[in-house]
Amino acid sequence: MPPAAVPSITLTLIGKPGCHLCDDAREVVTTVLAGRDAVQFDERSILDDPELHDRYWDEIPVVLIDGDVHTIYRVDAERLQAALAERGH
Repeated sequence: MPPAAVPSITLTLIGKPGCHLCDDAREVVTTVLAGRDAVQFDERSILDDPELHDRYWDEIPVVLIDGDVHTIYRVDAERLQAALAERGH
């Protein structure tokens, strides 16, 4: 049996509790990431990190791929899948 894939991409969802757009974004992200072991998913709240709050408070949810902004506000599943496919995942 081959060894499990080591995540080579980090996808970060930045939002906050009680944000309906963040909930929608999380649903799209988790659906797109299902079965993609090579992508590490990290969720961060602007309420827990002053730097993230100052940077993104008026743009959440924000999706980062390897630290680069991919999406602000609404996550499009097809666009996210295409971005991951471009990176070989």
